[in-house]
Amino acid sequence: MAALSRLIGSGCMIFGLTCLPSISSSSSTKEPQAILVLGGSPTREKFAAQFALQHPQLPIFVSSGSPEEYAQYVFDNAGISRDRLHLDYRAVDTVSNFTIMVAELQQRKITDVYVLTSDFHMPRALVIGKIVLGSRGIQMHPVTIPSEVKSENPTKSLRDGLRSVFWLVTGS
Repeated sequence: MAALSRLIGSGCMIFGLTCLPSISSSSSTKEPQAILVLGGSPTREKFAAQFALQHPQLPIFVSSGSPEEYAQYVFDNAGISRDRLHLDYRAVDTVSNFTIMVAELQQRKITDVYVLTSDFHMPRALVIGKIVLGSRGIQMHPVTIPSEVKSENPTKSLRDGLRSVFWLVTGS
């Protein structure tokens, strides 16, 4: 992770970006104000519904998760009020999960957010989230969901980290 941070940071210096957010593992001492679920597996919504029961005051944002009817069923079945649930289907991948949702979080003045995703997916989500959310002053608090997948290819983290830097530079 540190090597990836240095590589991305070096790329930023080449392109004149001197204010890339730190990609460290330190976390904010503030309490999260929302839950962000990265879509990709129905188990993520199921886990998120149970997690949300432990945090009854927090709004829940699901970015490109399961079909709407199923997602609503999962949260309804757990007893989660639909007014807490915000389903968004605009994202097509992990980078756009963050680049699309950051505006919503920022608009709601959210500065700290739980980010829920599968354990194998979290390293890449951390790279992207620290860049995208961090660039807007939003701290992420990772919550990993156990899975049977061993790990992702680390080149995905590098690729998406660079895509995130590109988003910072161009805004798209």
